[in-house]
Amino acid sequence: MAESELVSFDFEIFGIVQDVFFRKFTKKKAKSLGLVGWVRNTEQGTVTGIAQGPQDKVKVMKDWLEKEGSPESRVDRAEIKNERTISKLEFESFTVPDPDY
Repeated sequence: MAESELVSFDFEIFGIVQDVFFRKFTKKKAKSLGLVGWVRNTEQGTVTGIAQGPQDKVKVMKDWLEKEGSPESRVDRAEIKNERTISKLEFESFTVPDPDY
């Protein structure tokens, strides 16, 4: 994949990631990188989402999700799935929708 190619990936973050502003900081980081997608809490206590954008920026986001997160969080595990090249962005911005439960 070339650095300028658009890519998309799904993620689920495990650890202390709810009630620690993880979604807020994820949205802020994604927007600072020019990425689109969404992030939300799950009923299982994890955070899940999708991020899309240029490959080089997506790599920065994946590293942030896996190793950093919000200041109060503790990331025990990050599952990155369904990484793929896309022809165009599937979202207009990066959002925090209501949980799906």
